[in-house]
Amino acid sequence: MPKITIDGQAIEVKDGSTVLDAAKLLNIKIPTLCYHPDQAVKANCRICVVEVEGQRVLQPACAFPVTEGMVAKTNSPKVRKARENILELILAHHPQNCLYCYRNGNCELQTVTQDMHFVKMPRYQQALRCNGEMDLSSPSIIRNPGKCIVCGRCEYACSNIQSVYALAKEGRGFDTVYATPYGKPLADSPCVNCGQCVQACPVAALNIRNDTEEVWDAIADEKRTVIAQVAPAVRITIAEALGEEPGTVSTGRLVTALKRMGVDTVFDTNFTADLTIMEEGTELLTRLNDGGKLPMITSCSPGWIKFCETYYPDLLPNLSSCKSPQGMFGALIKTYYAEKLGKAPEDLFSLSIMPCTAKKFEAKRPELGRSGSPDVDTVITVQELADMIKSSGISFKDLPETDFDDPFGLGSGAGEIFGATGGVMEAALRTVYEVVTGNELPNVNFTDCRGFEGIKEATVQVGALAVKVAIAHGLGNARKLMDAVRSGEADYHFIEVMACPGGCIGGGGNPFKNHAKMEPRLKAVYTTDEALPVRKSHKNAAVEALYREFLGKPNSHKSHELLHTHYTDRSGVLD
Repeated sequence: MPKITIDGQAIEVKDGSTVLDAAKLLNIKIPTLCYHPDQAVKANCRICVVEVEGQRVLQPACAFPVTEGMVAKTNSPKVRKARENILELILAHHPQNCLYCYRNGNCELQTVTQDMHFVKMPRYQQALRCNGEMDLSSPSIIRNPGKCIVCGRCEYACSNIQSVYALAKEGRGFDTVYATPYGKPLADSPCVNCGQCVQACPVAALNIRNDTEEVWDAIADEKRTVIAQVAPAVRITIAEALGEEPGTVSTGRLVTALKRMGVDTVFDTNFTADLTIMEEGTELLTRLNDGGKLPMITSCSPGWIKFCETYYPDLLPNLSSCKSPQGMFGALIKTYYAEKLGKAPEDLFSLSIMPCTAKKFEAKRPELGRSGSPDVDTVITVQELADMIKSSGISFKDLPETDFDDPFGLGSGAGEIFGATGGVMEAALRTVYEVVTGNELPNVNFTDCRGFEGIKEATVQVGALAVKVAIAHGLGNARKLMDAVRSGEADYHFIEVMACPGGCIGGGGNPFKNHAKMEPRLKAVYTTDEALPVRKSHKNAAVEALYREFLGKPNSHKSHELLHTHYTDRSGVLD
């Protein structure tokens, strides 16, 4: 425990700590930009420099380790002058259109500038990287390299955490930029649309593609009925996006807000999460009994699906053929529900509200539509919904509670836990166990499936069979599992993969996060599950009614026609 002094305050810190770590313990705020608590230290931007006694030059607080007896100053004249010059150089390469920026009010560069009270006239001529040209090719993410501050956080998220390698550092000096391989448009790169680069970016060099105008237009169109589906994770993170504490659950207020904005009908995607379990669980049992392709791998996460199509096309037969809950709901809205309303599918506007940027790409897959029309017309993320609520003048914290609409307003706790890593696996096991054994589970909580460990393994006794399962979240962990499957080292029966670290509660469309926000989000998922009266997918009365009235039985011909899909080899983008 080295004893050090920062700005005249003495403190003991853990061995291996940095000056930045120590300053945080003393509530001394040091500005940072390239630093991110969930990433390795990069020390690229140098805005965090401090003066350390005995050192010839200023040192980056994020990277400089403490030593016994160290004396550091974070606010000396030398430090202030250096930081101001560094900030001025960054701003000289950055657009000054903050009022029109996607990140206005939520930009780390803006915050640093305000905290430093930097109001001087610029000394350096402004010159934007890549001439400020934007990449609008992706349905999920907008690249604006003119706003890039070359912090490296996006590339770390894409390569080191997700192992996608869609962004890399190119050029030198002023020409340095983080770009796609060979300068291809983002849509033609290995990008899987997961949005973890957007989550990591401190400015607006990477943004979520904003589709809210399409929603407003549909709401204003008196000829169309707007039907929204709301994913499990959205009720966990929307209140946080609107300024409340992480982990605040706001299901009823969320429905009220959508109604007040003009949405006609609001359904719960938990319903088709339960439907997914019925279809996927039956598919797993069929493979186990009939010698089908194993291990079977979940297909709920569109970022993971595209990753598999790109890097592991030989394992596509292992993927469950089930559409994601979003895809299933879109198909039901444009068929079963349209028939119930007596309306043509084109008169219904199918709106999906998701924590996930990759869902925007998924909705545009031609196989997830019919007669050339999409089943899901528009996908918006939690961030976009929060902007819509604020721009509507709605005080979210003061809203009353409203229930989801029938007939798709009933979801079980099993559907709710889809929002967290391990949730799909746990939900499936709750149903598969009871279907196979005919016995009620003594405890529905499969705790081995829970938590933030990168790869989790478990063996569950289901009747006479010991079912071996594995769970991975974050594509870097998925790659490790898939390499083991490809080499024949893995002997699992069932694998769950979620593209985003933490699962859907860590999705790219959520409020900007760090690990400290993830724990309360995860706790909220399981608290919500435990409070629901039904916690097993096969016990959802609305799902049972749908099979009786429309689908027949799980994996029936009708189910396969509407609820299952196929995949595409996309490995050509790597050539």
